[in-house]
Amino acid sequence: MPNQSDSWPDPTFLNESDAAIWGLTPRARLERALRRAQSGAGEAAKPGKLVFRADMVLHESLVRALVCRPGTVLTDDRGRPVAGHGRDEAEGEIISGTIKAERMPHAGSDLVVVDAAGLTGTYDQALRRKGAPYLFSLETQSPAEIERRMYLESYKGVTDLVTKYVWPEPALLVTRFCAGRGISPNMVTLVSFLCVVLATWLFAVGQFGLGLVAAWAMCFLDTVDGKLARCTLTSSKWGNVFDHGTDLIHPPFWYWAWYVGLGGAAVVDPWIFWVIIAGYILGRGQEGLFMWQFGIEMHIWRPLDSSFRLITARRNPNLIILSVAVAFGAPDTGFEIVAWWTILSFLFHCVRIAQAFMARAQGARPVSWLMDRA
Repeated sequence: MPNQSDSWPDPTFLNESDAAIWGLTPRARLERALRRAQSGAGEAAKPGKLVFRADMVLHESLVRALVCRPGTVLTDDRGRPVAGHGRDEAEGEIISGTIKAERMPHAGSDLVVVDAAGLTGTYDQALRRKGAPYLFSLETQSPAEIERRMYLESYKGVTDLVTKYVWPEPALLVTRFCAGRGISPNMVTLVSFLCVVLATWLFAVGQFGLGLVAAWAMCFLDTVDGKLARCTLTSSKWGNVFDHGTDLIHPPFWYWAWYVGLGGAAVVDPWIFWVIIAGYILGRGQEGLFMWQFGIEMHIWRPLDSSFRLITARRNPNLIILSVAVAFGAPDTGFEIVAWWTILSFLFHCVRIAQAFMARAQGARPVSWLMDRA
């Protein structure tokens, strides 16, 4: 089957820059984004003439939306046309002229002029973030500044406190290192997976301190691989399955290994272990139920839910508890505290789910607070 992108006319690139952003020139980045967007556009998308300023760095969602919007001109925050999708070659020439002249299309044109927010909206569902997608100019910002802002924009808006407050700066350095040396996100994910295996073994043999080093290394690399994929446009279906599959499956193995390392039932009440395992499974079930019933993630309903996501009994907050406990020479006490925190977190989410059902019964469909003004 021919690639969907093969049926599209060659795009036009204007004002090309040879500056490297995450190892790619703006044109190379646009070409990569276009291949991904056109191959995923489906047969309903009508191939037209695409035109871009190639000294601009556009968020992938803008390219994807523009591919599906023939007859559209995109403007930057200064009101200048920077990209467009002509319905035919003639309209593509009109768009090229408006971009070169830095002026709006003439009054009689059928072209629709939109800014970034008008093209895609101001809510990124994948990253749970508010705000229009980025559109950076190399005329006004340096490559380093653009890289930093792109990296920060690739962060999820709702996550745990370690990922949100501790990892950003060191992960930026490692992401830059990987991008500059051609290290792929899947390579990072593979090392992360090896850290999962190493941490599991170390926990099981009672080497909790060393195990925590491996566990935290995995958590750190789990942040790096996603940022690297988004910043370099190198995510893949296999990479997503590998990354998210590892994230989903490994925590129960760590808890089991910790239980074994403590001496199992001879030392720790079995209920502690089973509460943690059941709490993890039921917690994931709560998230699935909320998504199924209300169409949004449980942690983004109201600001309270997003704030509680910082500390709820998931991997990173639980590792904080275990790390503090090991530092004080009490890994067994830390394990029990994780069990109690799992119970409290589960009950909190039960209450919030019940409140969401009550709100819907009263005619108020739960909508994410991130979308209130999106």
